[in-house]
This record gives sequence, C-alpha cells and structure tokens, in this order.
Amino acid sequence: MPLLGWTREPIVHFLAAATALFLYFAWVGEPADPASRTITVTREDRAAMALQWERTMQRPPTDAELDTLVEIFLREEVLYREAIRLGLDRDDTVVRKRLANKMDYLAASMAETSAVPDAALADWLQQHPERFAPDVRYSFDQMYFTERAAAAVALADGAAEGEAISLPPAFDNASRIEVEGRLGRAFTGALDTLEPGSAWAGPVASGFGWHLVRLRTRAVGEAPALADIRTEVEADWRSSTEAQRKKDAYELLRSAYRVTVQK
Repeated sequence: MPLLGWTREPIVHFLAAATALFLYFAWVGEPADPASRTITVTREDRAAMALQWERTMQRPPTDAELDTLVEIFLREEVLYREAIRLGLDRDDTVVRKRLANKMDYLAASMAETSAVPDAALADWLQQHPERFAPDVRYSFDQMYFTERAAAAVALADGAAEGEAISLPPAFDNASRIEVEGRLGRAFTGALDTLEPGSAWAGPVASGFGWHLVRLRTRAVGEAPALADIRTEVEADWRSSTEAQRKKDAYELLRSAYRVTVQK
C-alpha cells in the first residue's frame, strides 16, 4: 500500500468520523427531550461537527464527510431515543453508573467554576503560609526504605535506623528549594503537613522510595499579601479542596431527597 494510501481506506474515514462525532457529543451534551419525535440538526450543529472534524483531522471536512457526520449523529439520536422510550436505561448498572458519574462530574464542575470569596482565600493563605512564602527552611531527620511496607513496619516497631542511601540522615535549616531538589516536591509537601516535634511520621514518598521523617523545625518566612498572589492561592485552594467540594456538591443534591431504607 502506498505511504499515504491508508488515508483513502473507508475504515479510516469511518473511525475519523466517529472520533469527531464523539467530540461533538461531548460538546453538545445529551438531548433535552428523548421522547420527542422531532430531530433538528441546525446550521450551528453542522458547524460544530465540522469544527470538531477539523480539529481532529487538521483540515475541513468535505461535503460528503459532513453529511456522513450528520447521518451518524441522526442514527445515534434515533437509537438513543428509542432505547429511552423502551426503558432500556432502567435496571442497567452500566448506564446507571455512567449517568451517576456524569452527574457527579457536572456537580463538581459547577463547584469548580463558582467564584471563591476573598475571605476564604485569605483564611487559606493564613493556614498554609509555607506554601507561598518565598523562604521556608526545614530541619528534620529521615530514615530510608525501599518498600512502603517496610517503612510502615519500622514506624510501628520503633526501628532505630533504615536502609543505606546516599542521603544525609539529618537536614539542618535546609531551604525548600534544596529539599525539593534532593527529595522531590511530594516529599516537601508532606513536610508541610507535619507538626514539628520528637515523633517519627510516615511513610513519606520521595523520588528514591519511602521515608520515616521526624520534623524538628519549620521556619516560614513572611508570605506575600493575598492581592499579590491571589491566582496562586486560588489554584492551590481548588486543588487541595477538590474532594471536599465534590462531597459538598453531592450533599446539596442529596438534601433534596427524602430517603427511606427498609430493613
């Protein structure tokens, strides 16, 4: 087959059309009224299909290709509405799970796009200044283990030493940049969650493996004003509170239902 001959194969065109149509469905969402016997494909719909095709194939569709996209859409729409009319979406665990996941995603998206009050961000900055201060220094001891389970056992048993590694057992007044450079961002982030003291904690992951850590001190410089780093604080707040916000979104939906569990 010539080098570009595969592009003329019907199956390639079909797959490309299906890909573009899938992207179109993701954009347009589910039809509002599955019980209706009227299906209208507007100029805007056709333009959206053409745009998704162009983004996928890196060229505009021909008239025939666009007609094919419309026919694929119509076939899917007809079969979807008939399936809903026959109740095929009921008592189907796969469909149930997919719709629940989609609703969970939509609820979380609404929470994601909602504006964050300055007061909430100011509280977040006050609670986590080490994430934004230009100068944070740590003094800590560490014991290294190749396996997480071994580190957990050592923590439970109060082991006095870990495995050999080319890292110092103690870091004194080390900067955030130094700790991140040697042990990774995840390890440094874990240090920010620990309370300084004499107790060992872990297992904490690094680029090498697993560690038990005893944080002795964490010296935090002065964080910038919220007005100067609002974007960074909001991004950190959103990523750190995603799970709680999804839970809150569900609880809001859940509160609208009266639930009886028979036993």
